[in-house]
Amino acid sequence: MAKPSLMTASPKKALSKELMKRVKSAVRFSYAPYSKILVSAGLYCASGKIYTGVNIENSSYSLTMCAERIALFKAVSEGEKKFRLLLLYSPQLNFIMPCGACLQVLSEFAPDIIIVLMNENDELKFYPIKTLLTKPFTLPYNDNHVV
Repeated sequence: MAKPSLMTASPKKALSKELMKRVKSAVRFSYAPYSKILVSAGLYCASGKIYTGVNIENSSYSLTMCAERIALFKAVSEGEKKFRLLLLYSPQLNFIMPCGACLQVLSEFAPDIIIVLMNENDELKFYPIKTLLTKPFTLPYNDNHVV
């Protein structure tokens, strides 16, 4: 019997060893000289592609970029429009949660995405984004709105 691929699996089954491995491997590229907290994210798209991102800090703290948004922006800049799940990992924090800014951005591009948190022992917690951000900010519909 063939193993289900990332492209055909349900969101929970899509969390393959390959996705987990890529997220754990990517964390080494984090740039976190201020917080010392390394974070990586893996965004699994409906196309089957995976985009990773890491946190990149700046001495002007407000210019820091989170791993989740980097992964999302990489995917969007490559033409991706449908997202299934986002895996988030930090070796320093057990089940690191996305910040409010990341949840807000994700809710606009992927209102039904599943957020998956992974700890150092590869244990997982699954959260539909709507349970983490119950009332995202939205503008009235216009032609530029992403949905």
